[in-house]
Amino acid sequence: MKTEIQPKYFQAKVSCNCGNEFVTGSTKEEIRVEICSKCHSFYTGQQKTAAARGAIEKFNRRYGIKQDTN
Repeated sequence: MKTEIQPKYFQAKVSCNCGNEFVTGSTKEEIRVEICSKCHSFYTGQQKTAAARGAIEKFNRRYGIKQDTN
């Protein structure tokens, strides 16, 4: 392997907009991201249910299904 053509490898500090920071290996010294596993709704389990409710209501309207409000 030719060492002169290989990129330098760093222990990169990754910074998220939510304030979370962690270290990983990269060819860049510092990485900034908008979403990480600490703040993404898929990983936190706090997914928005409003979209699901809207889809259910749309399905019910399409097929004429009436829901009890009790």
